[in-house]
Amino acid sequence: MVRVHTPVGSAAAVWRGEPHDRAGRHHIEWTIDQEIRWGLNTRSAPSAGPGVREEAGRVVLRGRLQLTEDGAAVLELGDARVLFDVGPPPPPDGTWVEISVEPDRVELHPYQL
Repeated sequence: MVRVHTPVGSAAAVWRGEPHDRAGRHHIEWTIDQEIRWGLNTRSAPSAGPGVREEAGRVVLRGRLQLTEDGAAVLELGDARVLFDVGPPPPPDGTWVEISVEPDRVELHPYQL
């Protein structure tokens, strides 16, 4: 586990890069191994604007959610985009949401531009 600091907040997540590269600045790809379920782990955000935080031992991601034609969803999280599988019932398209997941389901994959 590492603490990721982003322009929109910070939280603990699983590091999937080289162990010796954990410290420092990186471009990362977010991978979240949990589908979103409206009313269970996903709800309307109390305010607009992207955010990352920890709450009650979980990682909470706040962003604008866009549904895709193939039944998935993309969360716009500041400059990042996070792809999710969607379980029933589908969330409202184009709304600000908060998605709450266990920290061990949030993985960070470093990459170079």
